[in-house]
Amino acid sequence: MFASLRVRNYRLFFTGQVISNIGTWMQRIAQDWLVFTLSGNNPIALGIAVALQFAPTLFLSLWAGVLADRVDKRRLLTWIQAAACAQAVVLGVLDITGLVALWQVYVLCFTLGITASLEVPTRQSFVAEMVGRDQIANAVALNSSIFNMARIVGPAIAGFAITWIGTGWLFIANALSTVAVIIGLLMMNPDKLFRVAAVPREKGQLVEGLRYVRRRSDLMTVMVLVLFVSTFGITYFSSLPIVAANVFHTAADGYGLLSTLVAVGTFTGAVMSARRGTKGRPRVRLMLVSAFFLGVFELITAFMPTYLTFGLGLIPLGFATMTFLNTANALVQTSVSPEMRGRVMGLYVLVLIGGNPIGGPMVGWMADAFGGRSPFYIGGAVSALAAVVCAVVLIRRGGVSWPVQRGFGLRVLKRAKV
Repeated sequence: MFASLRVRNYRLFFTGQVISNIGTWMQRIAQDWLVFTLSGNNPIALGIAVALQFAPTLFLSLWAGVLADRVDKRRLLTWIQAAACAQAVVLGVLDITGLVALWQVYVLCFTLGITASLEVPTRQSFVAEMVGRDQIANAVALNSSIFNMARIVGPAIAGFAITWIGTGWLFIANALSTVAVIIGLLMMNPDKLFRVAAVPREKGQLVEGLRYVRRRSDLMTVMVLVLFVSTFGITYFSSLPIVAANVFHTAADGYGLLSTLVAVGTFTGAVMSARRGTKGRPRVRLMLVSAFFLGVFELITAFMPTYLTFGLGLIPLGFATMTFLNTANALVQTSVSPEMRGRVMGLYVLVLIGGNPIGGPMVGWMADAFGGRSPFYIGGAVSALAAVVCAVVLIRRGGVSWPVQRGFGLRVLKRAKV
């Protein structure tokens, strides 16, 4: 389960991420609550903040993938983390001094989105350079496990800390936690990385990456399903403060507890994915089944009558969510040509996060027009339907072309069952 941690460079990265992700989730909870408070509990304002934070992904993630294939990923990540640290410091100082205004939070959400759109494809493609191809699935799952462990710890701390010291100091705490990642990156041994030769700068590299994915039916299935589930189904993360405040009439600690219950499920799902990551290649079938049950659990949770039953329903929903995301990510990373990994991961991040500028305002509008529960049952229905449609398409084709690694290239061996 912890096979990737035998690699020193990955241990340094893993340690920094444990600390930084806790700070990231503390900032996310504090930022959402700050927006909600400054706007007078307006769900549409929260949706705008989400949209601004993820909008840069639409324009930059594909180019970030190209950049990741061209340059030293470790050095690029170091500069990106420094920029994220500065953003958190600015927001924290504004909040602590009482000068913060809603428009300032919006601007900083947008700048954070710029750094995230550059960081995620680079970080995702850097995993293979730290651990090598054989450990990718395990490392991806371990990354998710620490991300979701932080999702348990971070919101739990933030929900109570907001009531004690306010939101500002949580932004400062996140800035300090980012330093741990920078230290880990600087301490790595570059000679021990499984580096791929940098792709020389040429025209048409972005289009080349898109064509590569278009020719691969397996990758296209992953991208389409991730697009629909992330845009409509996984937006329930943004709905939690609305449900906590407007449906169950709780304060920040109530929101923090709901986020923690989601994280219990996602952390468990990530741990199980890490175990599967040492037992062979991920399966398309698992991705489809987990997407379907994500939708089913989201529908069931939407109609839970009490705060307690609603919170308990979030646990299996989180488990299905993380199983789906880890399987999709591992499928992409283990089946692409190394020199294409940055560009393909750029596209993957685009379909995973790029729908949030649509999903964020959509969640706010649905909650305002149809009630706080509506994003759950609408998103659940869309996710389950998307999984069924993708499964039917694959079954009618009789399977999916599956790549086999041969040296540094790929060839299609035969049509394999999903």
